[in-house]
Amino acid sequence: MSQDNRLQDIVEREKGLSQSLTTRQLTMIAIGGAIGTGLFLGSGLAIGLAGPSVIISYTIGALIALLLMGCLAEMTVAHPVTGSFGAYAEKYINPWAGFTVRYSYWFSLVCAIGTEVTAVAVYMKYWFPTVPAIVWIVLFAAVLMYVNATTVKLFGAVEYWFSIIKIAAIIGFIILAVYVIVGADSGAAIGTQNYTNDGGFFPNGVWGMWIAIFVSLFSYLSIEMIAVSAGEAKDPEKAVPIALRSAVVRLVLFYLLTLSLMLMIVPWGMAGIDKSPFVKVMEIVNIPGAAAIMNFVVLVAALSAMNSQLYISTRMMFSLSRGGYAPKVLGKLNSKSVPSVALFASVIGIAIATIFTVVRPDAAFATMISLSSFGAMFAWFMIFITHLFFRKKWNETNGRKLPVRMIGYPYLTIFGAVLLASVVLSTWFSPDFKATLTLGFPWLIFITVCYFFWKKANTKSSVIVEDTTESSGSGII
Repeated sequence: MSQDNRLQDIVEREKGLSQSLTTRQLTMIAIGGAIGTGLFLGSGLAIGLAGPSVIISYTIGALIALLLMGCLAEMTVAHPVTGSFGAYAEKYINPWAGFTVRYSYWFSLVCAIGTEVTAVAVYMKYWFPTVPAIVWIVLFAAVLMYVNATTVKLFGAVEYWFSIIKIAAIIGFIILAVYVIVGADSGAAIGTQNYTNDGGFFPNGVWGMWIAIFVSLFSYLSIEMIAVSAGEAKDPEKAVPIALRSAVVRLVLFYLLTLSLMLMIVPWGMAGIDKSPFVKVMEIVNIPGAAAIMNFVVLVAALSAMNSQLYISTRMMFSLSRGGYAPKVLGKLNSKSVPSVALFASVIGIAIATIFTVVRPDAAFATMISLSSFGAMFAWFMIFITHLFFRKKWNETNGRKLPVRMIGYPYLTIFGAVLLASVVLSTWFSPDFKATLTLGFPWLIFITVCYFFWKKANTKSSVIVEDTTESSGSGII
């Protein structure tokens, strides 16, 4: 099958989803996924690794994310399908690439859902320290499954308002932090001196800064969700570029500005994942009720990210099913045009997180980051690689100009791929995140073996159908 026919086949087989998401909702879906646990809880882990140099870590992570979005925007506007970068890999590289990218990304989202629900349990302890974590996990999982099982319009509306709450809270935090810093007296332990106190700007060396980039990448994960949701957008050619640019700019500003201000107020040595650094800032500022309000905001942030991840993992499994890579039942739509069976298949991460939260509560968050990161990082890496194939093929076969173009092709595409791979491979030397590769590479081998078994079975089925058809034809003649 030619590449053009292959993509048209993908478009046809993924029909049936409701195309009702607006540009504003697309932007909020991306922000909703990325402004979650990565910023509100994961930033504490990153600060503990890098100290004040975490600002550089998040800047490098933002650079990788920006390069990735440039590549993805170009391909998404040209081909707005639900399978997104998995479909592009299938079309422009080969079916194995499409199979492994979609399954790896789906698995990473499933585990990321577990990360968010683990964080939810942490946040709820602030108010209800004696209530078992599993109660909150089951309760909030049920609510968000209901939201995702109804209409995509309801999902978009809920995610929009979740994200509005988060953005308003971050802007409020920035204003409050600036007020506190400017108004602090000379004797207070608040100000730029916190960047160099307690070991200097690089208290754990350049290595600490470098490995914290990995946590920053986990924080930026989910901005690629715009590409997946493009298949349900009203006007993807206009909506996707606007949503991508808006989401990336806001994310970079929010992350870098909030971290810079936070480090002036909270000494980096106080960072950790026992509670959000944002809550710690409010406790230090000592505004009555502020810490509880911020804890509510970070709870909403985790629920919002979990909501987005449930949506995207469901669509990715739907795409796999419609492509014949997963059971057909997972590609069925309910009366609301939602792939509800695929939704139920995507809550496995909640069960995994529940087990880790009960068995190893102290290590549950870092473990879930490691489990979820490899698949997403592999998908990001393959987006860069796919873009190289995409542009080359487009230039050879299409006379029309691309509506959106990645600047600096191919050099910035290659640079982004190399920089990303370097950060991920570095986790091999980090005890906290080594599981990313020790679990990731076996997963890649496993999913590749699964692909070849699928391909063999699919080939046999095709041969049987052809033989049956020929035999029936001979009998008639």
